Amino acid sequence: MARSPTNSDAFAAIAEPRRRELLGALARGDGERDVSWLVADLGWPQPQVSKHLAVLRQVGLVTVARSGKRRMYSLNGLKLREVHDWVKTYERFWDHQLRRIKERAERVERRGREATDTDRQH
Repeated sequence: MARSPTNSDAFAAIAEPRRRELLGALARGDGERDVSWLVADLGWPQPQVSKHLAVLRQVGLVTVARSGKRRMYSLNGLKLREVHDWVKTYERFWDHQLRRIKERAERVERRGREATDTDRQH
């Protein structure tokens, strides 16, 4: 099966871990960020940051505005909402898993306490 190009939609674009990291850097910011800030924050070469920003911009996950000579990038919440809404449909599955892990850990802890209490009695 042929792989869809990374610039075909938001899901294909965020399949790349570095793009998710770039989105995270923009999310940590307080609005718009220029490429030089992202380069310093991520520690990547400028061409790599620009390449990934271009893909994210093409699929609509980031927007760009000019501020003098600088290009300021920011997240596009509406496009990110599509990803959030899709992922949210699966939330009940990881909630269930987390509940099971918690219950299992509590059982193990109880057994450990009961074993310690039994050892103290003998």
